[in-house]
Amino acid sequence: MSHRLSDRRYLITGAARGIGLAIATRLVAEGARVMLADVLPEGAERAAELGEAAAFIHCDVTSRDQIAAAITATVERWGGLDGLINNAGIAVKGDILTETPEQFDRVIATNLTAAFHATQLAAPHLIAAGGGVVVNMSSVNAVLTIPALLAYNVAKGGLNQLTKNTAIALAPHNIRVVGIGPGTILTDLAKQAVMASEEARRQIMSRTPMGRAGEPEEIAAIAAFLLSDDASYITGETIYADGGRLGLNYTVPVSGE
Repeated sequence: MSHRLSDRRYLITGAARGIGLAIATRLVAEGARVMLADVLPEGAERAAELGEAAAFIHCDVTSRDQIAAAITATVERWGGLDGLINNAGIAVKGDILTETPEQFDRVIATNLTAAFHATQLAAPHLIAAGGGVVVNMSSVNAVLTIPALLAYNVAKGGLNQLTKNTAIALAPHNIRVVGIGPGTILTDLAKQAVMASEEARRQIMSRTPMGRAGEPEEIAAIAAFLLSDDASYITGETIYADGGRLGLNYTVPVSGE
């Protein structure tokens, strides 16, 4: 494993499990120091397992004050901030006929507004460090749509625009802002939800040309690249890791049929 992120300091939201934890693990392996932020208390144990280069703070990203506290804790713990990974997110089922205002607001607050707050609050620290990188966790559903995931789709679409807008605004400060748009990734949550049955698996695989779901570690590898100097001329872009799904205009055969 390379050490291209040696001594760099990152805050990762939604880092107690899944993609967030995979990113934290990869960044530590590449020499970084990370603060895991999450509402799940298991994040403390996960951080401890990563060793002295990781720490944990409880953070509800729907609270600007708690985000500010997480950023302050990161700066105080590691002596500064070199990057932010806006990964926290939730998905609640509901279409335009069934979605409640409360559900809609909660998803938007978690998946979109939190990234605005975190980026705005982190920016002065990134400027003080001489520059840095913000990674926003988007989705293929920022450009595709599933009617039963109304708020999630809207939030991810907005996140893509937040990525583009802030990339341009922060470019003069040597801050890059980039996005990652995963397809179906085999987190524990996905295994229990969208891949919970053989019928669901077949439906998802029928629209995935590579014939498999992705792994959290594959998204973490993209994050490590985007945070590194290897991606020094990339900003305002969202990279889609979806097994070919966005380019598909039909369904494909699924093994076992």
